[in-house]
Amino acid sequence: MLLTKSRGQAPPDAGKLKPDRFGAIQGLSLTGFHHLAFAEWGPANAGVPVLCVHGLTRQGRDFDHLAHRLAADGRRVICPDLVGRGRSGRLRNPDEYALPQYCADMNALIAKTGAREVDWVGTSLGGMIGIVLAGLPGNPIRRVVINDIGPYLPWSGLARLGGYVARMPRAFATVAEADAYFRDVLAPFGALADEHWDHLVRHSIAWDEAARAFAMLCDPEIVRAFRNPWHYSIDLWKYWKAIRAPILVLRGAQSDLLPADLAERMARLNPRVTVRTFADCGHAPPLFTPDQIEPVAAFLGGQEK
Repeated sequence: MLLTKSRGQAPPDAGKLKPDRFGAIQGLSLTGFHHLAFAEWGPANAGVPVLCVHGLTRQGRDFDHLAHRLAADGRRVICPDLVGRGRSGRLRNPDEYALPQYCADMNALIAKTGAREVDWVGTSLGGMIGIVLAGLPGNPIRRVVINDIGPYLPWSGLARLGGYVARMPRAFATVAEADAYFRDVLAPFGALADEHWDHLVRHSIAWDEAARAFAMLCDPEIVRAFRNPWHYSIDLWKYWKAIRAPILVLRGAQSDLLPADLAERMARLNPRVTVRTFADCGHAPPLFTPDQIEPVAAFLGGQEK
């Protein structure tokens, strides 16, 4: 298990962190269609896209730093906003905010790319979606990066997540108020530069003229997922052991959702696993700085024809 200490490198200039394209598809749930937005980087005709899927309350622009780096290698990188987050629509029935819906939406997005294979980078919830999809027969995932999550959820981490989602504000009076909130709830990301916090905040809120406030770009009803029994009894080991693609597991040394013993068990039960631990963060390594980005870029490789 490799241990890397963060070195606090400066992020790219904010002006460079602009996706090359934006797009959307229509997702389908049991109660109707919904808008599913994504940002896209790199050449549209690259052969094997990289899908980067975010965590529980986050959105696809969290991957701007990683996507910018991978696009420089000639990769096509697609960063969706899961339904209920970011610029995507919301579900009519909040009980549908669950893994089956997220997997169906991501399968539809993969189909939209027209690619026969994809590489997957998933942080937290995005990693769980990746575990399920990569463990299914006939899946298109060639390589998979799982960022600080495992095939089951330790109670301590799950309780922390459930608590802050339940208390998540719907809006903020000022950007400064939003900044203080995100620095608190995302403190496990580690000691980020102010430019990183500015980036996180800027893409997590939007001005709501009617309310005269900055709205949170996350449906507060996703808290309903924590009232569903699947969240507390989730067991994805059968999918994990069935993955045939190479796997890179990333974890924060202080993570409460991927403790060292769980990562070690993941490596024992699937011989395709490499584990990389970052010393200066918990859940989850944000993939903002070169010391965290470069291992991912090296694992995924360069330009794909």
